[in-house]
Amino acid sequence: MVRGLRSSPWVLVGLAFCTVCLGFANAGKLLAIPMDGSHWLSMREVVQELSLRGHESVILAPELSMHIREGPFYTLKTFPVSFSKDQFHKSQRNPHLLFETAPFLKRFFDMAGAMKVFADMYFGFCTDLVSNKELMKSLEQAHYDAVLTDPVVPCGAILAQYLSIPAVYFFRGIPCDFTAEGTRCPDPSSYIPRTFTENTDHMTFLQREFEAYVNASGEHGVVIFSLGSMVSEIPMTKAMEIAEALGTIPQMVLWRYTGTPPSNLAKNTKLVKWLPQNDLLAHPKTRAFITHAGSHGIYEGLCNGVPMVLMPLFGDQMDNAKRMESRGAGVTLNVLEMTSDDLSKALKKVINDKSYKENIMRMSALHKDRPISPLDLAVFWVEFVMRNKGAPHLRAAAHDLNWIQYHSLDVMAFLLAIVLTVVLIAIKCLKFCFQKCFGKKGRPNKATKPKSH
Repeated sequence: MVRGLRSSPWVLVGLAFCTVCLGFANAGKLLAIPMDGSHWLSMREVVQELSLRGHESVILAPELSMHIREGPFYTLKTFPVSFSKDQFHKSQRNPHLLFETAPFLKRFFDMAGAMKVFADMYFGFCTDLVSNKELMKSLEQAHYDAVLTDPVVPCGAILAQYLSIPAVYFFRGIPCDFTAEGTRCPDPSSYIPRTFTENTDHMTFLQREFEAYVNASGEHGVVIFSLGSMVSEIPMTKAMEIAEALGTIPQMVLWRYTGTPPSNLAKNTKLVKWLPQNDLLAHPKTRAFITHAGSHGIYEGLCNGVPMVLMPLFGDQMDNAKRMESRGAGVTLNVLEMTSDDLSKALKKVINDKSYKENIMRMSALHKDRPISPLDLAVFWVEFVMRNKGAPHLRAAAHDLNWIQYHSLDVMAFLLAIVLTVVLIAIKCLKFCFQKCFGKKGRPNKATKPKSH
């Protein structure tokens, strides 16, 4: 067999060609409808891996976007929207508003107003999409195998329903317990924290400039500081407070910051417009991570075992920070109220108190102790849905139950009726027996007069 292959090199070419053909024969067509911002940065990794495995991926997005761009691993298809560019830029959260020390009610209503603008904008995007008859017709004719979407914006789910193809939801969680409601999973509030409550589950490698900088840090190491993809500059007064605190530690600091450099920036602090966050956190000389407690930063800090100083700004970040702090993996600061002294003490605490490093390393080991990587697992389930044209056999039977049946109220009512019936019968029997045994004797008959003759 070996000699035959050696004497016929075209056989090898033929086998290779057949292998390629079989690979493409099993390939699927995926339509991805992402949520813009940091949500897309996570989904992009899954789309890229699917494309590397031979699947055809098409990204459908509005023409106005922050982060969704053309890429080598997918085809980007955009659609026109009625929202103007000026309106779109105004709708983006001004990072300076996050640092305003306004009264709680004002900040609450400002947040509610911003959320309404956000909802109106994406509702408009979805309306523009489904109203585009030419685009909708082309999507129908493409015969996609599945829709990969982020249900924070329901447009993807609506489109999957319209195209009659299965949907795969890629997300961390949705407020108001929609996740549990949609999956019909048990969701008791006694140990599953609600979004925005800040409760825990116990309620009562590198670019040469960075490599050189990190290696030059000596035995003290480095601290990484980033407030995520959405916030890269802050008000000058707050920036100066932070810069003052960073100058009090012996570690070198890499700070992702695009604003005007604070005048009191210490020599140990380097400002950069971009940094390879995950690679830097994986470096053995990284001693601490100052983060806004977004999902990406939390997971990267957790996987790499780096203690954190958490400065949550909005959304789920307050809950994320509380859960890390409750497990002894970091210290949480209120970014509006903290002083430079507070930040300095927090940094020194997580760096010098070895318990923080021990706790985060233990959590890291638990998090990574799994038979398959998270990326491979996500890709598997997308391919699973594409291969099987959905997953109806995995659909929980709870979806077929009404509210009374789901909570077994009908069963409890039936059992209660039986118990009450037995109790009533028992009471009646006891009452009857009591009357027979201890009740009053019947009255004696009156003496009858003798008849006269």
